[in-house]
Amino acid sequence: MKGLTVRWSLADAPEGVEEQLASYVADTSHARFTGMEGLAYKTWRMVPGQWFEGCYVFADDAARAAFQETFTAGAAESPGSQIIGSSPVLIEPCEIVAIAEGAAGFTAAPHA
Repeated sequence: MKGLTVRWSLADAPEGVEEQLASYVADTSHARFTGMEGLAYKTWRMVPGQWFEGCYVFADDAARAAFQETFTAGAAESPGSQIIGSSPVLIEPCEIVAIAEGAAGFTAAPHA
């Protein structure tokens, strides 16, 4: 499986950015990626005050390459960059070795 990690630093981000990012994901971004062609799944991760990250798993290399090319070209203007006030510090393709679903199951939701 083909993965992509996009990470922004929150070290110099404005106060309250974590809440703004969580609201953006819940209100807009989650719906944008739900059902996206070529995308198996996406998670949004954050360590407050340190970093915010999108982790993508694509159906194949062509889907990842197409998304990465388009995203990279507009990364500085992306909603995450606009909210945080800076471009991503990392846009990194990777291989997803395996995915396991635990007994608690998986819930696709815009917030916990």
